[in-house]
Amino acid sequence: MIQRILTILAIFSISCSYGQDGVSWLSYDGGEGPGNGRHIVLVSGDEEYRSEQALPMLARILSERHGFSCTVLFAIDPETGLINPDYQNNIPGLEKLENADLMILFTRFRELPDDQMKYIDAYLKAGKPVIALRTATHAFFYQDNPDSPYAHYTWNNDSESWNGGFGRFVLGETWVDHHGVHGEEGTRGLIDGVLQREDHPVLRGVTDLWGFTDVYGTRELTGNASVLVWGQSTTGLKPDSPVNWEKSVMPVVWTRNYQLENGKQGRSLTSTMGASVDLQSHDLRRLLVNACYWLLEMEVPANNNADLVGEYNPTMFGFGKFEPGLSVSDLE
Repeated sequence: MIQRILTILAIFSISCSYGQDGVSWLSYDGGEGPGNGRHIVLVSGDEEYRSEQALPMLARILSERHGFSCTVLFAIDPETGLINPDYQNNIPGLEKLENADLMILFTRFRELPDDQMKYIDAYLKAGKPVIALRTATHAFFYQDNPDSPYAHYTWNNDSESWNGGFGRFVLGETWVDHHGVHGEEGTRGLIDGVLQREDHPVLRGVTDLWGFTDVYGTRELTGNASVLVWGQSTTGLKPDSPVNWEKSVMPVVWTRNYQLENGKQGRSLTSTMGASVDLQSHDLRRLLVNACYWLLEMEVPANNNADLVGEYNPTMFGFGKFEPGLSVSDLE
């Protein structure tokens, strides 16, 4: 009976915030663990790679296995109150960044209203750490509101001061192209002790990186970016698919220091892997858990626990393939 009561209490430690149209975000209370007292905000909102599946799963690991308090935000259609990754202009709850210690960003081409985007801008000016996944290199696109005070975050900004927008200015690179064949080639992280920084704390216990998503192209990482893992295309979508050595290697995980005008210096870590199906990889999950510790200046354990909490059955990436009619409360 006591065990059953404890299980019920654990389930209900997941709380939700209610807006006009229902539940708008998920909150996972931190428990015992090194992360106790630290708050991570995970921001989803992409049309293709199922960030709305990936980030709640990652938040559960960070909360239950490591003690971090986590808030997961979603792209919400304001007319229905349902999750709609195709709706690019609304992510409720970004004010949670005001007391966040770390932001994990997984968005694509968002054009957020000023009263939401101001929280991301303030967070970055405070020099707080960022983990950017997959499409976060092209996280924002102010095509309909070019006069917004945050239009410089646009992924293809060609100004001298913010060339490449958020991706290049904060992370070190914006969207360039699909280096691999999209939907046909995966990504193999080259963990060989030669090309990757095996001595870096983020890579502790990480030995096998493979994902379904193809390698993104990069031109030249800007500023003081440092590549942790190089990646190569695989000729197929299976973990044992051979590497396509006819193609050049590309950075797939890197770090960078950034600093906005009149802001403090901060650190970012980018992984061009990270789709919901990619995160079936235990070592990719471990790399991201390690990254949370490292960016928060915490000691990174040798074998950080990245085991799933509960079931995780992600769907394959693709446009128009998100689950329709899904509310945030469905994800509890």
